[in-house]
Amino acid sequence: MPKTVTIPPPQEGDVMHNIEEKIFPDYKAEEGDQAYVFMHTVPFEGSVGLVNMLTATRLQRKGFKLTFVLYGPAVLMANAARGYPAVGQEGFPGNLGYNRQLQTLINEGATVYCCRFAMGALYGMREDDVMEGVTPFNPLDVLDANIQAWRDKALVLSTWTL
Repeated sequence: MPKTVTIPPPQEGDVMHNIEEKIFPDYKAEEGDQAYVFMHTVPFEGSVGLVNMLTATRLQRKGFKLTFVLYGPAVLMANAARGYPAVGQEGFPGNLGYNRQLQTLINEGATVYCCRFAMGALYGMREDDVMEGVTPFNPLDVLDANIQAWRDKALVLSTWTL
């Protein structure tokens, strides 16, 4: 059966959604508000890692005191030795997007941790291999950071992917 309905295709610059409507109030942090973002995700295996980094950046810009915790495969996001053909060079556009976004978080005041167990036992990373401004921590601290967040009555975002 031949096609019977034809509509013009969208053109670059066409706005196809209502970008003005916002359902919820644009909340800002109140004095002392904190947020913890826990990430256990594989870089480049989906968008969740980058989306969480962008969400964390937005939380920080809303005034939350941000703690960003990388464990499991997420520690690879903090590797300072990434790049191709040389360290710091992008092998493809966006190749160092995780490093750049993590650097933005650090530059804007976030506290960033990454798990020593995942670094060493899983990926052979040394503490000297993490980006400046990222603090390696004991794997037992993952649970205690969650407890600290609970005690601080902080907003918690936690993502697990395999």
